[in-house]
Amino acid sequence: MKDVMDAIFHRRAIRRFKNRQIPEEALAKILQAGLYAPSAGGRQGPVFVVCQDPEVNEKLGKLKRAHSHPRMATGENYVSRQQPSIADDPKLTDAFYGAPTVITLFGPKNFLFAAEDCACAAGNMMLAADGLGIGSCYIGQGWTAFSSPYGQEILRRWGIRTDYYAVMQLLLGYPREGDPHPVPKPRREGRILRV
Repeated sequence: MKDVMDAIFHRRAIRRFKNRQIPEEALAKILQAGLYAPSAGGRQGPVFVVCQDPEVNEKLGKLKRAHSHPRMATGENYVSRQQPSIADDPKLTDAFYGAPTVITLFGPKNFLFAAEDCACAAGNMMLAADGLGIGSCYIGQGWTAFSSPYGQEILRRWGIRTDYYAVMQLLLGYPREGDPHPVPKPRREGRILRV
């Protein structure tokens, strides 16, 4: 596994995946990293649902795309030129980009820091994935994937409590061959203020 600083500097969102599942041992390490993320008050509220069923992931990804209304990219206002997002390319119909593993992070509806706790867990998992050579992408507004009768049926099938909601999805998979690793943009000046 890479040094943590190497993973921080190297990790980028991956939106083009091989049609190859990640190994179970790697998934276990990634999930362990999520379980050890900080959480407000040590509550450990987030619940991770791992779905590796291609049919379910494709249907939920298409539903999420249909129920998401991103401000479409224009000119210099875009998410990524190297690996376009659903906001960059209206022809993309799967908000999960064909990722073989989709982890939906659920948080308690009535807890003030549920979204932050899920974001911390996702951050840990993305760094662990990068250290293992696995690509990842954080997808916000997780609830839109379940805004249909099919989505509601999936929640029931998964046994999700009604006092929890889908905060976000984390996509995992191997980057597609031939695609260069996304290049980091130069860091903006003036973002650190010492007072």
